[in-house]
Amino acid sequence: MYRPAHFAVDDADTLHAFIRSHPFATVAAVIGGAVHFAYAPVVLDAPGTVRFHLARANPLAQLGEGARVRLSFMGPHAYVSPDWYATPGMVPTWNYMAVEGEGAVTPLRGEALVRLLADLSAAEEAHLRPKKPWTIDKVPEPKMTTLKNAIVGLEVVFDTLSGKFKLSQNVKPEDRAGAIAGLESRGDPQSAATAREMRKAGR
Repeated sequence: MYRPAHFAVDDADTLHAFIRSHPFATVAAVIGGAVHFAYAPVVLDAPGTVRFHLARANPLAQLGEGARVRLSFMGPHAYVSPDWYATPGMVPTWNYMAVEGEGAVTPLRGEALVRLLADLSAAEEAHLRPKKPWTIDKVPEPKMTTLKNAIVGLEVVFDTLSGKFKLSQNVKPEDRAGAIAGLESRGDPQSAATAREMRKAGR
């Protein structure tokens, strides 16, 4: 990931918190000379380990022990119009937050796979409180057996983990303020979330 110094983030706690807040990953690996992508929610285990599962038929699910994969996590992002800046002659840009990690794959089997499924649902069900959490023990055993045969669990310990939070840190405070106001005026969730992160980055 190209990371100008203005936008580079390397603090492990910050990166882990970002992944927990944005756990849906793009997974990439090279298979037979071609880049393949998959998409999956992850469970983050400290320090710097993620677990996820893919459909067994997915080419990335066939990766063996030690195969290299890269995961990308996207946060809020939005177009920034130069009309919002106080400084004339500026150009359009796109603000965004992203984290990338790379590491080797370890397949998860048996009870480790079941534990992954339970942890994934528990993490998301926690966001739905006060609803009583759904738990995996509600799945009938025959259906669970079918499910386990249809998916492959994978664990990746990150060798590298880095972030890029591009939030107008490289422009004048008055230009950042104008961009924040412009994004807030759009009224859509992505623009509002990007504006909130820009405020934090400007403190």
